[in-house]
Amino acid sequence: QIVANARTLAAALGHLGFRIVSGGTDNHLFMVDLRPKKITGKDASTVLDQVHITVNKNLIPFDPESPMITSGIRIGTPALTTRGMKEKEMEKVARLIDQAITQRADEAALKSICAEVLTLTREFPVYPDLDA
Repeated sequence: QIVANARTLAAALGHLGFRIVSGGTDNHLFMVDLRPKKITGKDASTVLDQVHITVNKNLIPFDPESPMITSGIRIGTPALTTRGMKEKEMEKVARLIDQAITQRADEAALKSICAEVLTLTREFPVYPDLDA
């Protein structure tokens, strides 16, 4: 499921105009070249943190940016999968990532995106109610 989620998330981001460095993934993570979106890995990581989506800034092959800035991010799916999320949720996560990056200068939009992320995480808690 972790690999299926990573493939789905990578494909969904690709459909939204992100460049997936290896064209996809065969494991639990993948790298995204952010240059088509005109944002650095450092800035993307910061804005995504604001909406409670965690990624790592990451160098991409032949990266023109410094290691402290980067042109890419690395995204993994183990934590999402552990919460019970599947392909449907990966498509939603891709949309939320795209919206946060696209609307990064709009504080009201970021608040709305953050609320949507928090709603999703409440639907898929780290520790589900074991008494239910």
